[in-house]
Amino acid sequence: MGKRFDMKQIQSYIRLFNPGLIILILILGNCTKAQDSSNNSPLDERVANFLDNRSRNWHDMNIPRSDGKLIYDIIVKNGYTRALEIGTSTGHSSIWIAWALSKTGGKLITLEIDESRHKEAIANFKEAGLSEYIDARLGDAHKLVKELEGPFDFVFSDADKGWYINYFKDVSPKLKSGGCFTSHNVHSGSRGRRGGSGTQSYLDYVQGLDNYKTTVDDTGGGVAISYKK
Repeated sequence: MGKRFDMKQIQSYIRLFNPGLIILILILGNCTKAQDSSNNSPLDERVANFLDNRSRNWHDMNIPRSDGKLIYDIIVKNGYTRALEIGTSTGHSSIWIAWALSKTGGKLITLEIDESRHKEAIANFKEAGLSEYIDARLGDAHKLVKELEGPFDFVFSDADKGWYINYFKDVSPKLKSGGCFTSHNVHSGSRGRRGGSGTQSYLDYVQGLDNYKTTVDDTGGGVAISYKK
């Protein structure tokens, strides 16, 4: 491996040839530091610390961290602002979605049928500093999803797997073109068959739709990612 030089050494060498370059290096260095600082807002630090402190405590039907990062990236990359989550649990996935929406200026509607999980999720949203980006609703998603007006550009479905196709059919007309419908615990290939008939039937259904392009990310808990054409 070659010899490594620190900034002072580099500057001393450059001074021998062109002192003016030192000024340029210092300016660029300050600009880089400013950009790094701007990318770390107080909210970012608060959410990141909250997730780190709770990393081993997300049970009760919550998603793994890798899937949270996956849906966060999808939202930020596409600039989505109107999100729906079916199945809040205690709020791990909601926090990743809302954190992404804090970047795009959006808001999340999340639905949960269990009152104790709903209340715990609300407390988690407050502690993470994301309450203003989340509209948490308590009730039966079988009914609530039908009543929602939309439109939405991002959906995360993680409720009763046997109802996945029904949720998709109810939300699809309210999903914008270019929008993304994601569903959890869906795997491809043999892993999908082991995951249960509900998720396999769902995957077969969405992959057969001409107006959607569906892929599956198997790296975490399994996420079907369907983009509306």
